[in-house]
Amino acid sequence: MSTQEKPLNFIEQIIEEDLKNGFPNDKLHFRFPPEPNGYLHVGHASAICLNFGLGNDYQAPVNLRFDDTNPAKEEQEFVDAIKRDIEWLGFTWTNECYASDYFQKLYEWAIEFIKNGKAYVDSQSSEEMAIQKGTPTTPGNDSPYRNRSVEENLDLFTRMKNGEFPNGTHILRAKISMGANNMLMRDPIMYRILHAHHHRTGNDWCIYPMYDWAHGESDYLEQISHSFCTLEFLPHRELYDWFLNQIYDSTKVRPKQREFARRNLSHTVVSKRKLLQLVEEKHVTSWDDPRMSTISGMRRRGYSPMAIRNFANTIGIAKRTNLIDVSLLEFCVREDLNKTAPRVMAVLNPVKLVITNYPEGKEEILEAENSQEDESLGFRKVPFSKELYIEREDFQEEANKKFFRLTLGTEVRLKNAYIIKSESVVKDADGTINEIHCTYDEDSRSGSGSEASQRKVKGTIHWVAINHAIQAEVRLYDRLFTHENPDGDKDVDFKEYINPNSLRVITGYLEPSLATAKNGERFQFQRLGYFCVDKDSSAEKIVFNKTVELKDTWAKVSSD
Repeated sequence: MSTQEKPLNFIEQIIEEDLKNGFPNDKLHFRFPPEPNGYLHVGHASAICLNFGLGNDYQAPVNLRFDDTNPAKEEQEFVDAIKRDIEWLGFTWTNECYASDYFQKLYEWAIEFIKNGKAYVDSQSSEEMAIQKGTPTTPGNDSPYRNRSVEENLDLFTRMKNGEFPNGTHILRAKISMGANNMLMRDPIMYRILHAHHHRTGNDWCIYPMYDWAHGESDYLEQISHSFCTLEFLPHRELYDWFLNQIYDSTKVRPKQREFARRNLSHTVVSKRKLLQLVEEKHVTSWDDPRMSTISGMRRRGYSPMAIRNFANTIGIAKRTNLIDVSLLEFCVREDLNKTAPRVMAVLNPVKLVITNYPEGKEEILEAENSQEDESLGFRKVPFSKELYIEREDFQEEANKKFFRLTLGTEVRLKNAYIIKSESVVKDADGTINEIHCTYDEDSRSGSGSEASQRKVKGTIHWVAINHAIQAEVRLYDRLFTHENPDGDKDVDFKEYINPNSLRVITGYLEPSLATAKNGERFQFQRLGYFCVDKDSSAEKIVFNKTVELKDTWAKVSSD
């Protein structure tokens, strides 16, 4: 990688230093190691962009390795979702690997540990172990089973593997030191008994390796050069290296674990355990609910892969955990969609507008540009007629000088159409305006080439022709949590901060060009925001999700 291209983050500096000290460039090998016990979230997106980005920058292979060592919580659904999310973000892995690929080798190494006096079978209960392990300030005590003979350990471990014991009766522990300052080094667990069906190996195994045992050894078997983890794994690095020391062959690449800070996102949670709670307790509809911080949820909401990659690059890689304002993510989404999303017209809070001097029964087909940013997107046809819907907020009977939309006696231009003048209103018994009656200037149509069409008015509003409007379900989203850091107070259940108004469903009226819009397609509803076709859409009903506002309004709302 050329150091002239961009400033290096500390991870890239580590790699550059290794290359400078003689590490072969062709031995660089990275990996992304998700556990298939849930859907990936925005934090994983940063890790994906880091590891696959390094692969692209250094032209090095990147493995996708599933840490499938806990069959009680893992499912094929999650494997499929993870692969789908990574591909959607625009990345391709070199090898698809699984920790379960290495179960036999890990077991054989564990046998060698026992033979070399480096591991033993412990038969204490979990409560007894917790007491025996000591505290961060006091050393632990040796297990009463720590000095079992090699023969007894081999016999018990073999019978554990053969399924002769129930869950929780025995574990295999590494024999390191019960007086170690690092609690993780106090004879850590290598294997536990777990009678559960595995999504890949079926019922072949009754014992499963712990993450700390499987992690480094899987890296070693795949010849990963640099193993990047989030900061909570920093205390695990000593154990990672100890396990490698027992099996390392100096003729092979020795993986190096290094840590970077987790990036938390405001007004949401990025713990898979908590995301699972939200799903299981039906606070949201699914893992891909557009309010969720999952990649699938962001995709369904209408976020683009480029926007998420730009967000990951913007926040960068750091050594200290911090809270990123979700407004920055929304800025990246808005910036990308502004360039790529076609412009269309929709009315979400309609009031009827009647052009009284427009001929009865007449209809016109007008041209409207699809984008003001990209002329190559061309134009579309929009029907125009006597009766229209406009936004109720675009009309006031009386208003101050800063209101540049429609008021009684004033003129505005209908987008891509004519200049109209409001003459009167029709109200119901409660005083609610049901209709606005206007007149139009027949010579003022946009793009007609006439002198009148060039006439300037202060305001332009959007509209849809009532006879041709498509009715749609529109889902309006707000922050899922009212607190910017729902995880911040450990004495309060994060669910106490769930926003009861995070979803509002309304009926909108769309221009007919959207009748054929496909699932996932993104549009700018002019003057209203960015919207995306939801997967719930059908031939009978089209459903749109609001992706993001046209500009950041949350900061003002929050301060108010």
